[in-house]
Amino acid sequence: MMLEKTTRINFLFDFYQSLLTDKQRQYMQLYYLEDLSLGEIAEEYGVSRQAVYDNVRRTETMLEDYEKKLNLFDKFQQRIEIVEQLEQLMTGSDEHTTKLKNLLNELKDRE
Repeated sequence: MMLEKTTRINFLFDFYQSLLTDKQRQYMQLYYLEDLSLGEIAEEYGVSRQAVYDNVRRTETMLEDYEKKLNLFDKFQQRIEIVEQLEQLMTGSDEHTTKLKNLLNELKDRE
């Protein structure tokens, strides 16, 4: 469960980090991407462990709220599923399949 949550928060952070303050971005990056403990982050910024914890939890809630409103991560997952299904369907070598493969590769390059 913890790994699933971490993975989800990392994706949400990727999608919505530009909507966060600098401090929120820094705490989330250190906690989730660089795997620093709350105590290590608190020491680095000269604040209490509780202050870091509160900031991280509030930011997680904000990221989930952004996702509820904008659905960027959900839409991303749906696109990935469609691409995988298309790849499974394209096994022939005729002209249409070649065009489909080219379009599919173009979509994948834009992710």
